[in-house]
Amino acid sequence: MKKALMVWGGWDGHEPRECTARFEPFLKEQGFETTVSDSLEVFANKERMLSYDLIVPCWTMGHLKPEEEAGLLEAVRAGSGIAGWHGGMGDAFRENTAFQFMVGGQFVEHPGGIIPYKVNIVRPDDSIMDGIHDFPISSECYYMHVDPSNEVLASTVFTGDACVWIEGCVMPVVWKRSYGEGRVFYSALGHVAADFDVPPCFEIMKRGMLWACR
Repeated sequence: MKKALMVWGGWDGHEPRECTARFEPFLKEQGFETTVSDSLEVFANKERMLSYDLIVPCWTMGHLKPEEEAGLLEAVRAGSGIAGWHGGMGDAFRENTAFQFMVGGQFVEHPGGIIPYKVNIVRPDDSIMDGIHDFPISSECYYMHVDPSNEVLASTVFTGDACVWIEGCVMPVVWKRSYGEGRVFYSALGHVAADFDVPPCFEIMKRGMLWACR
């Protein structure tokens, strides 16, 4: 049986407990033995971390202690998959640049706050995006610093409504990448739990978790 670790916490505005709860039943349906924790201390147990096939963090901001960061990164390098969304992985642990290097990006702004925007599917041939077409969503649209080695699956184009100087900027929204032997999946969608009521938003994240799993 595959084992998944789900860790939630940090800034409450991203509804970490509620968002995590949207995906735990899915993983159980897929045959995972799930462990849910509201503490980062679990990351420091290196032996335990190496036993997980999938890690799903949802922890906006916060701070990783050196032993917690080491345990998490070592597990992914050794082959544990990691998959996360929005600020729960793309704006987590702002001081921990090694974590950001693994993720492949870091939030820096959401111009205009909650806005309507279009998610454009870049790789319709990828199994994660199979049958999913461009779709609209109204949420925070993340402006991120991103790793050029990411394999981008979906993107969006910023208007100049909030910041004229970024008009026309193409920003990655969904990507996957490798980190050592591990697979990393990230979606910038999912500001709050209700965002996953948008069917493609929810489906992309579920498929990303299965892809990332060891």
